[in-house]
Amino acid sequence: MIAQFALMLMLGMSLMWALMPRAQVTAGFFRIQMMIALGLGVLAILTLGSLTPAVESSSVDRWTFAARVAVGVAALAGYVGSVFWMLDRRPGGTVCVFVIMLSTFASLLFSRGDLASMTTPAGQLLLISQLATAAVLGGAVTSMLLGHWYLTAPTMSIEPLKRLSLLFGIAVGIRLVVSIIGWATGGHGLVDGTHWTWFALRWLAGIAGPLVIAVMALRILRYRNTQAATGVLFAGVILTFIGEMSAALLYSELKVPF
Repeated sequence: MIAQFALMLMLGMSLMWALMPRAQVTAGFFRIQMMIALGLGVLAILTLGSLTPAVESSSVDRWTFAARVAVGVAALAGYVGSVFWMLDRRPGGTVCVFVIMLSTFASLLFSRGDLASMTTPAGQLLLISQLATAAVLGGAVTSMLLGHWYLTAPTMSIEPLKRLSLLFGIAVGIRLVVSIIGWATGGHGLVDGTHWTWFALRWLAGIAGPLVIAVMALRILRYRNTQAATGVLFAGVILTFIGEMSAALLYSELKVPF
């Protein structure tokens, strides 16, 4: 579970870096983001293991090795990217952003242990769910970190933070649709109080809360108050992690992405 969360967070953050207006953000922000990518990559390498015991051991080992290689490439790109952004070499830094995104996506696929599962409706729904989770996690964390960066660069345009807050809201909307599909297909598995508690946390903390947070941040930014928006987004990070952890617990028991 740790490896999956590290990969999804890494993928989501790199997606946000790719979509945000990088030219309006000082290079120092991206240098720090690259170091975060390096740290997440190392964490994923150390925690990636046999994630699908139903598959033969040799096959699992093969896919795990491929996942480690892919995330190793992403971690290396994070280190190289930190150098590029430190020197304000934006073209090279941008290339590293996309290398991290593509390599992490490949690692997330390989970590499933069996790509053939994606040919089934359940496997496809799980992949879409993981991508939606990655976008929500990445949107929450990246927008919050960018908000803190305004303490270092107070004269920076607030348009990047507006864009990230909007992307965060869109990601939560996509997560909502995927969760509705999961509920429709596997809601009958919610049979006891523990499941319903996790389900409530998943929807209230992981979907309803972040949607409200995204709207609040956008409205606050109309008044150019980046500090207040950052505080709201920090609450969004906490709610998002509670919701996604609850969804992970539900999936571990019911095998349905809520």
